[in-house]
Amino acid sequence: MLRFIGDALFTIIFLILSIPVIAIEGLIRLVAPKASAKSSQAIVTRAFRIVAWIAGVKLTVKGLENIPKDTAVLYVPNHRSIFDIIITYYIMPGQTGYVAKKETGRFPVFNLWMALMNCQFLDRKDLRKGLKVILRCCELIKEGTSITIFPEGTRNKGSEDIQPFHDGSFKIAEKTGCPIVPIAINNTDQIFEAQFPKIKSRKVVIEFCQPIKTEGLSRAEFKEVSNKVKAEILEAYRRNKELVK
Repeated sequence: MLRFIGDALFTIIFLILSIPVIAIEGLIRLVAPKASAKSSQAIVTRAFRIVAWIAGVKLTVKGLENIPKDTAVLYVPNHRSIFDIIITYYIMPGQTGYVAKKETGRFPVFNLWMALMNCQFLDRKDLRKGLKVILRCCELIKEGTSITIFPEGTRNKGSEDIQPFHDGSFKIAEKTGCPIVPIAINNTDQIFEAQFPKIKSRKVVIEFCQPIKTEGLSRAEFKEVSNKVKAEILEAYRRNKELVK
């Protein structure tokens, strides 16, 4: 329980002390939104590193060289834990916004940080609002901000390696032609969710797979992208299982 208490205390203290910083970042955003997003991400990812350190995460990162350096991308990871966001955020190169379910936007103070970092809150039950989120993500991609979306829609709590994908998750790539970078995440659920409310030190492997090009694909060709992304993640996920034992 000590790790849980440590992370909980640190998170509460960070959120409280960061309120004045949020106000300053909000003012900066009015005149320099990109600068505000960059500095906000730098602050939050430092906090995430501390959360992971307190939790005792033993991290192995593979495939960073696969991430294109000259363009924004759509990151597509599997999803098993809240630590998926915490860990991936601080290892992502460059500006990145996450697509999160709308319920995430109810957490006070943290939701303000998310907004400053260009995170988008998605209501899957409201098609009109969902389309607005997709279009906003497309704008961010064109401006040079990468986007991360979890195509399973929610955390995988079952025994299967990966849940079915929501095809709408790939609309951002279809509309912008940006590359898709599949991400395989292993063992994050064993940090917290497997023995809630305890937090235990665990090995975690995150692999960035080869990017999948989408520019110039026909509609028929793009229909196969979801299956290709899922296959890439599954292959890496199963390959890395041995590394977290």
